[in-house]
Parts: sequence; structure tokens; C-alpha cells
Amino acid sequence: MHFDSFRFENSSATQWRRKHPIKFPDQAPEQVPDQAPDQEPDQAPDQEPDQIKKQAAEEAAAKFKLLLDQASEEERQRYSLVRSVGEECLLDEELLKLLQKKPEPICYDGFEPSGRMHIAQGVMKAINVNKLTSAGCRVKIWIADWFAQLNNKLGGDLKKIETVGQYFIEIWKAVGMDLEGGKVEFLWSSKEINSRAHEYWPLVMDIARRNNLQRMKRCCQIMGRAEGDELSAAQIFYPCMQCADVFFLKADICQLGLDQRKVNVLAREYCDHIKRKNKPVVLSHHMLPGLQQGQEKMSKSDPSSSIFMEDEEAEVNLKIKKAFCPPKIVKGNPCLEYINYLVLPWFKEFVIERKAENGGNKTFKSYEELIADYESGELHPADLKPALSKALNKILEPVREHFKKDSNARDLLKRVKAYRVSR
Repeated sequence: MHFDSFRFENSSATQWRRKHPIKFPDQAPEQVPDQAPDQEPDQAPDQEPDQIKKQAAEEAAAKFKLLLDQASEEERQRYSLVRSVGEECLLDEELLKLLQKKPEPICYDGFEPSGRMHIAQGVMKAINVNKLTSAGCRVKIWIADWFAQLNNKLGGDLKKIETVGQYFIEIWKAVGMDLEGGKVEFLWSSKEINSRAHEYWPLVMDIARRNNLQRMKRCCQIMGRAEGDELSAAQIFYPCMQCADVFFLKADICQLGLDQRKVNVLAREYCDHIKRKNKPVVLSHHMLPGLQQGQEKMSKSDPSSSIFMEDEEAEVNLKIKKAFCPPKIVKGNPCLEYINYLVLPWFKEFVIERKAENGGNKTFKSYEELIADYESGELHPADLKPALSKALNKILEPVREHFKKDSNARDLLKRVKAYRVSR
């Protein structure tokens, strides 16, 4: 099996590959003390945390290197491709062993249908899903309609939420997500939970019984909330349900953003409670920042911070033109991040077109090569921004065409644009 065939040379989809209830224990479980999400449950209290972490990291790295060296070339390639999806992996050793043992591991991702889709949701998810399916994984995408209602998205209107979910699927079809091979499945949470309620709700209740309120509140980042926010009772219940999703969907890998890390760690902790050895691997992908200075992530409620998947060419050009992009500064530069996480994975290169007196045209094959020129001043924002706009528009053009030519998609977009985005 060869995995070097994974690439997005163009953005067209055609270029991709053509009833047993849970039993509770008789006694109520003892709750464990609330822990930081990156703290191991068996950490010794009389040792310095930094010393323990450093020692554990060194031991784990040495053990993993040995395992990787012993793996076959095909296993290393497969691991490398799947691992490239995540900025963080809990744990690398578990991921390698899973891929060695299971030809088609199940990856779980999900989203709240809550408004127009920005480019991180659209393009990054397509890139990541296509990497996973290229490595033999099966991907279950959880359309979390009930969760959006619990989180009061779109005013909790399920009909609007369903419309947005359908609109999301249309975008992924148009942008080139690998939907033709049968390895990607869209599952609506309301339908799936109702059909297997006897499995789902006892699981949710067991997770709730084994955790305290403070642990649930610490997970509120997954809903786009802060710990200090006043939460509804529904939002307190939300993390228990999302944790249950991992087991309900029989996921081997949780492939969500870093902002979902705390609830994925909660799922691993739950495995300790129920004495389950095979924990889900957490593969957390990078969160693209907003386009303006200091914006850690894109916001649907701030159009200037995001490029939406059906934005017209002129809108993309204007947003990139106004984007924060200080000369010679790499850290916190959203334009460079878009090239690193969108353009280079898609085209395998980034092309600068400029006059001869400004250095002439240049093609970058790696991010390291790009930032070397940028930090030195050889590459100026005035040349970088037009090239970035051109590349993004090339990716988005099939999406725009789909929503212009397909009457159903066009109607969905019209309705979604009319909805008021709620936090």
C-alpha cells in the first residue's frame, strides 16, 4: 500500500477515489478528584510535576522510537500520514499499535450546525478526512443537531439547524472530500440517539455519575464558552453527551480540534473508571486563527475574521488584503498559517508572482523555505497576500460553482445566509 498518492492538485471532487443496555454497578461509583486535563491520574503528589512530566516524556519518547524502528515501512508510512492530521496526539504509541492491529480504524469527528462554514471547517476538514481515508480509516462525521440545540445555536430551532447541516454536507461534496469510496459516513445525532436510546442514555448517565460538576464546567470550552460563563442546565449536560458519543460510535480515534481536547481527555479518564484498556486515541488538529491581530480562532459572528466557503473572489481578496500580516514576523501571522495549513497541503507548493525587480517569481515547496524568506525580508506581505488570495480562490472556485449551478444547494445557502448567528 502506498500513501504518497495523497494530494490535492486541484479542488475538484472528481479527482478523489472513484439491543444491549449498559448495566450500572450496584453501588454509586466513587468520584475521583477533579484533575487537570493533561495530568495523569496516578501522579505522585510528593514529586515535582515538571520533573515527572519531563521524565515520563523522555521514557515515552524512547519507547516509541523503538516501536517505530521495529515497524514495517508500510506501517510507518501509514502512521505518518494519520499523525500529520493532528497537532497533538494522545498517545503516539497507542496510535501506532492501533494502526498495526486494525486495518480500518474508526475515526470520529463532529460539528454543531450553527451558521455559514468558514474555510477552516471546509478545507482543513476535507484535507484531514482525505488523509485518514487514504490511510484506510473509516470516518464518522457526527452532525450534532441536538447538541446545537442544547447550546442554543440558531435560537435552538431544529429546523434551521438541520438546514445548516445539509448545507455543510453540500460544501464538503463540492470541495473534494472523499465521499465516493464509502469510507465517510454522516450521522445525525438526533436520529442515531433515538434509534439506539437504550444504549445511549444509560451511558450518558453513567458518565455523569462518575464526574463532578466542576469537571463538567471545565469542559465548557467545547461549546465555545468560558469557565466563568453562566451555563444553562442543558449546557452542563452537554459534555457528558459528547463524551458518550465516543463510545456510542465505537470510535478508535477522536479527530477533533484542540478546543475539544478536554472532553476527549474525559473520555480517556472514563476508560480508567470502567477498567477499559483500549482508550480512544485523541488526535487534535490545529485551530486556524482569525484574520485580524490577536484572534485565536475564526468567528462566524465576525465576518472580517473569517473567509467563508462560498465567499466571492472579490470578498476573499479584500479580506486577505486587510488581514494582519506584519513584515518579517512569523508568530501570530494568520496569512502564513493559512499557507501552512491550507495552501501547501492542497497544492504541495506556494507560488509567488512578482516583477523581476522585486525578485521575480518563486515557488516554495515547504513552509520552512517560505518562512526563511519571509523573516529575512526577501518576501514582502505585498507579494505574499495576492498569491495567498489567488491560491484560496482556486480552492474555493468549485464550491462557488456548485452553489450557483445546483438549485438545492443554492436554496440552502440562501436560507443559511438569512439566519442570525447566535453565540
